Amino acid sequence: MKYLLAFLIFSQTLLASEDWGQNGHRTVGKTAENYLKSKARKNIDRILNGQSLAEASTFADEIKSDRAYDDYKPWHYANALLNETYIESAKNPMGDIVVGIQECIRELKSGNLDKTKEQFYLKMLIHLVGDMHQPLHFGLKEDRGANDFNVRWFNQPTNMHSVWDTKMIESYNMSYTELSRNLSELSKSEIKAIKSGSLLDWVEEVRELTRKVYKSAEPGDNLSYRYMYMWFDVAESQMQKAGIRLAKILNDIYA
Repeated sequence: MKYLLAFLIFSQTLLASEDWGQNGHRTVGKTAENYLKSKARKNIDRILNGQSLAEASTFADEIKSDRAYDDYKPWHYANALLNETYIESAKNPMGDIVVGIQECIRELKSGNLDKTKEQFYLKMLIHLVGDMHQPLHFGLKEDRGANDFNVRWFNQPTNMHSVWDTKMIESYNMSYTELSRNLSELSKSEIKAIKSGSLLDWVEEVRELTRKVYKSAEPGDNLSYRYMYMWFDVAESQMQKAGIRLAKILNDIYA
């Protein structure tokens, strides 16, 4: 039994190290729901059989344990050198997060999908737009998007990717509904600015943050209250931007 428990804990650690984690993704989904047009909301509700965006947002992580979906694993990230743009970077022939989002949008706009496939691509899109706004999903190949950038979090060994995925969010100790409810109030002009630009514009904006995050700590640092003070508002802002931009994409497809 103890070996099974250890395996389960290890498995959960691996899953948690890959993206925002459940609370982060659900915060993005819940936020997006606030910006959906009524027609889009109705169409999405039909496709998801009433499932909320928050609940659907973790689907792309849940299927990682099924080998049938291995081809979609590269869709969760893109590696690039810090001094180059995404366009300049060497591309993974298996695809990446930008390719994944573009493919989901293309499929959903095609009008040629049966309900099962439409549901699949919709759930993938919800998740990937969230992933795109976690800055270490555009990290370095050599450290696996900062998964090998080892630090300590309140004296516990971890890595920078996990700090941004889950550790800060867990330490804040709010549910996704509380997080989404307590995001910053934005003016109409601020919301318009977040929605503006293309997918690649958003990618380069996130990559600017990626560069700052890589400079925010040194390997071996013990990160705690000060790091939370300096960076948790940024993580919240990224989740909020992801929700607003996800809604924009979904409104373009379904409204």
